Amino acid sequence: MELLSATAFITTLPDTLRPLLPPGLQGFQVRRPWSLLQLHYGEPALHYEVGRAAPGPLRLVTGWELGFHCEARDHHLNRLLLDGFRRHLFEIKETLGESIEAEMWDRGWTKIYEVYPDGPLTTDYRAAVAARLAAIMACLHPVFVDLRRAAAEIYR
Repeated sequence: MELLSATAFITTLPDTLRPLLPPGLQGFQVRRPWSLLQLHYGEPALHYEVGRAAPGPLRLVTGWELGFHCEARDHHLNRLLLDGFRRHLFEIKETLGESIEAEMWDRGWTKIYEVYPDGPLTTDYRAAVAARLAAIMACLHPVFVDLRRAAAEIYR
């Protein structure tokens, strides 16, 4: 069980994740702003993200935030996507568990996420995080595709 630096953990996570996804989701693109990992399918502002989750007054668990972020400049689109995910939240939580949240965030952005509990940055932990992210992506992505298609119809 190899210990990884935080940089190595983030840098190697996509290669660990890719084979865990259904074939239709393996073609994601990678961005690494700051110490984050962002995965997208052609729209960088609408992406899956992995980053450190700091403790706060409402967050007792530290670890890694895993989720889908809507960070478009169009705040109406971000809200439209959030509202759509919220309409499916019962089914999402049934599949992924009660730890999934859907909320407004900073700068008009929104996110659907969970905080994956902290652990030593080993290759085994990386595999566990990748497996959880794969489950999140496999659950959320079909919902996102439908919501994005509906949003495109509205904007015609």
